[in-house]
Amino acid sequence: MAGLTLRDVRKSYGSTQVMHGVDLDIEDGEFVVFVGPSGCGKSTLLRMIAGLEEISDGTVAIGDRVVNAVAAAKRGVAMVFQTYALYPHMTVYKNMAFGLKQAKTDPAEIDRRVKAAAEILQINDYLERSPRNLSGGQRQRVAIGRAIVRDPEVFLFDEPLSNLDAALRVQTRLEIARLHQRLKTTMIYVTHDQVEAMTLADKIVVLRDGRIEQVGSPIELYERPANAFVAQFIGSPKMNFFSDSDLTEGAAAYLGRTINAEEEVGLRPEHLVPVTDGTAVIEGRLELVENLGEYALVHLVSQSGVEFIAKTEKPPAATKGDTVAFTIKPELVHVFDRASGLRK
Repeated sequence: MAGLTLRDVRKSYGSTQVMHGVDLDIEDGEFVVFVGPSGCGKSTLLRMIAGLEEISDGTVAIGDRVVNAVAAAKRGVAMVFQTYALYPHMTVYKNMAFGLKQAKTDPAEIDRRVKAAAEILQINDYLERSPRNLSGGQRQRVAIGRAIVRDPEVFLFDEPLSNLDAALRVQTRLEIARLHQRLKTTMIYVTHDQVEAMTLADKIVVLRDGRIEQVGSPIELYERPANAFVAQFIGSPKMNFFSDSDLTEGAAAYLGRTINAEEEVGLRPEHLVPVTDGTAVIEGRLELVENLGEYALVHLVSQSGVEFIAKTEKPPAATKGDTVAFTIKPELVHVFDRASGLRK
C-alpha cells in the first residue's frame, strides 16, 4: 500500500491548458473521491496518476517514488473502468488471470489470487462463464476482481457505476465500500455523482476547470463549503441562493446579521422550516410539491423571481399560488461574497 503526492501537476494539449497546477496529498489507505461537473478534469487527473496520460509539468509520486517517467504497468496501480473492458471471448477466470499471466506469474499463484478475489466479491459461481452471460453488476465485479488480483498499491476507479441502473449502483457502491474496509488499500474514485462522493469518501476533492476548489471530508464540505460552487455541488437538492432583496424585512433578526448587496445567502433545502408566526427569513409562491412519502420537495419562487426548493417532512397545507414562509437556524446559514464566490 502507498499514499500519493501531487505537486504542481499540469496538463496541456497544445496551447490549451486543462490542468492548472494541482497540489494534493493522499494518505496511505485513504478512500479519496474526485468529484466535479463534466469537463472539470477529474478523469484526466486520474489517468495521469495511472500513467495513461502524460504529465506536462509537475510531479506525481506513489509512496516515495516519483512516477512521471514510469510506465503504467509498473506504477503499482490497478484501474477499474466505466466500460468494464472485459475480453468477451474469455471466461471470467481467464479475464481475471490475464494480467498475471502476461506478467509470467506462477500458475499456482494466479489460481490462488483469482479464487481469493472471487471469494471477496462473491463471484465464485461465475468463474467459468463468459462476460456476455453476466449482468452489468456482475461484470463490474469481475472488472474489480481483475484489479484485486494484481495486489496494487493504489486502486483507481473511473466512474465505475455509471453504466448500472439505480438499484445496482447502490448495491455495488456498498460492495466497493466493504472492499475498501477489507483491503485497507488506497483508493481514488472518480464520479460526477455527489451522492457517491458523500457516501464513499474519507476525503473529497472538488474540481472545476482543472483546478481544485476544496479538499475535505464529506461533512466538512457539506457544513463549511469554501465557496458558492462547492456549496451548490455538495448536497441534494442543491443549496438555494438569495440576495438581500429576497429576504423578509425581519430576516436580519433571525439570521443574526444583516446581508448587504455584495453578499448572497445560501440556505440548504433541508434546513428550511415552514413557519406561520411571523419569524420568516424567506417567503415564496408555491409552484409544485413532489410528495415522495418520506419527505416532500416544495418548489417555490421568491418575491424577486428566484426559484428555490424546501425539503420538508410533510407537504405544506397550501395550494399552488399561495405564499409559504420559512425560517432557519442562524448557524445553518451560509454567506458568500457575490463577486468572488468565497465564503465569508
